[in-house]
Amino acid sequence: MNKKLTNLLPAIPILLVLGSVMFSHSCANTTTPPTGGPKDTIPPVIKKISPLPGSVNVPVHKTKIVFTFNEYVVVKDPNSIFLSPPLEKKPKYRIKDKSIVVYFENDLDSNKTYTLDLTNAIADNNEGNMFPGYTFVFSTGSEIDSMMVTGTVQDCNTLKPIKGATVMLYKDHADSAIFLHRPDAAVKTDEWGFFCLRNIQDTVYRMYALVDENNNNIYDPDNEKVAFLDSTVVPITVVNDSLPEVLKYDMKDTLACKARKSEHELKIFREKPSKQFIVNKERVGERTAYITFMAPYAQVDSVWIRGVKPERLLKQFNIMQDSLELWVNDPRRQPDTLYLNVKYMKTDTTGQLKKEVELIKLPKPKGSSAAKSSRKDIKKEDTTCVFTVSAEADKIEQYGFQIEFKYPIVQDGFDSLTFRYLNPKQQESIGKYRVERDSLNLRKYTVWPVGKLLPGYEYFLKIPHRKFKDINGFYNDSTEVKVSLPSDDKLSTLITTLTAVDNRYIVDLLTEKKDNVLRSYIVDKDCSLVFPYLKAGKYCIRFTEDRNRNGVVDTGNLLEHRQPEKVLFYRLADGKEDIEIMEMTELEQNIDISALFSGVPVADSTEVPVADGTEVPVSQGEGDGTAGVIDETAATELKIK
Repeated sequence: MNKKLTNLLPAIPILLVLGSVMFSHSCANTTTPPTGGPKDTIPPVIKKISPLPGSVNVPVHKTKIVFTFNEYVVVKDPNSIFLSPPLEKKPKYRIKDKSIVVYFENDLDSNKTYTLDLTNAIADNNEGNMFPGYTFVFSTGSEIDSMMVTGTVQDCNTLKPIKGATVMLYKDHADSAIFLHRPDAAVKTDEWGFFCLRNIQDTVYRMYALVDENNNNIYDPDNEKVAFLDSTVVPITVVNDSLPEVLKYDMKDTLACKARKSEHELKIFREKPSKQFIVNKERVGERTAYITFMAPYAQVDSVWIRGVKPERLLKQFNIMQDSLELWVNDPRRQPDTLYLNVKYMKTDTTGQLKKEVELIKLPKPKGSSAAKSSRKDIKKEDTTCVFTVSAEADKIEQYGFQIEFKYPIVQDGFDSLTFRYLNPKQQESIGKYRVERDSLNLRKYTVWPVGKLLPGYEYFLKIPHRKFKDINGFYNDSTEVKVSLPSDDKLSTLITTLTAVDNRYIVDLLTEKKDNVLRSYIVDKDCSLVFPYLKAGKYCIRFTEDRNRNGVVDTGNLLEHRQPEKVLFYRLADGKEDIEIMEMTELEQNIDISALFSGVPVADSTEVPVADGTEVPVSQGEGDGTAGVIDETAATELKIK
């Protein structure tokens, strides 16, 4: 190793001098005010380092490193002066003329290789040109460790790169290591989520990444995101300063940044809290309240309210079972305070789950209808069964008409709804429909038109007056909503044929920027999905492996060694995720799900012009109003176990 260092050291002064010659002629003079001329766009250059890079037997006490630049500089981000392995206290610095002196309040460990990274930390004093970065390597022992590992850190849901995540290596393989002590090596990710842990020991590590909110290099599960590799890591690459992975690049140099080899991939996620207790409770109305739990999947044995008969208490968990809504199905005036009892598994002082009954007082909210002092204080919603009806023109075929009541209803009139439509000649017909109650929300219903909806037709759904009564004893007002399918001739359609579907998947169509879900499906068998009414542009398809079949994207758990549910974006044969759709086309895309999740690039698409054709309109009933029937198979209330 000493021989290698001897060969390397003569080249360092030459590089520093060349850098100074190349850039110093256009750097701004920071000692006098500018007098005109071209703007300084050249970043600072290091002219001298003391001690020299690659130094060994560096003192462990009152250690300092001096970086001298070719111009006056400032420290833009002190947290980006990063030492690996990190000490209890972060590196300190002071500026002296054109030099930055980095020093450490803690003693260094003996016989250990350290790296000090300056990426994203320093800029010139005059124009703010950022110093591209530099990693200074030294050892308090007689040798420099020579191995390296690389990788990327991405968000588990969007797969976007995570900038500034701390990637950490531990020789301690215990699950508790990341909670208890600082790592044996660490580095920050760049704008591409890329990292290079260099000059590390040749041994076996556990690898983690976290968004270190408090910059203490120890995982705080309540406030920080984390990622981990399932297997241990053994470095196989020897550090070489000419390797692309080691060099510092302009982050706008896409080709150079993407060309770097990434050996490991970490998906960062936020864990669900592990401690279980009630964190919030509120009575939001005369007969309604809610409670929320710290952790999901609360194990609730029973819930009751003093003085309320069990059959009069309605209750509903959300899909993650960390929020419970409650309603008293009794129109009589309720007490000023409801006494709610919840028997559930609660985390005790030892961290164990223990069955406990918790009493919760729910005072009547201020401004409730019972407390209204005069007629002028009473609003329409205080005496009416309140509901909303929504329907989106480009999604009506998939989601139907959505009806959601503010309070559970005790009397319905779904058979009295009127569903009608006008054809392009303004001829009116009565259509059939069916009604389905949401399996997760007892206040929500979907009205499905029977038959195919057609462009150019106008569809109307009318809810008559006084056909629905809620738990407050109030009846509804009438309303009618209108929706028309998009009829723009320039719109296109994407059809995806999914094969080899061996699990349950959530399929989302997103915009090019991946910031808006246009449509979403849940599939568990081979099928074809239709994405209609698309404007010309670029789109992408996201697949999430719904392992527990609950219809949501579940996060991971560090101690249980459970990764977040796997998310992939469909890639074309050229590796691109963007599917370009032209105007007035019907694009067919065949996707082998098994091959996609095994990493095999597959693509088979056919693009054809949209053809005109005559479709059969919505089924034309006789208008007897009996076509709408509630599908009770989907109307089961979530029960507390």
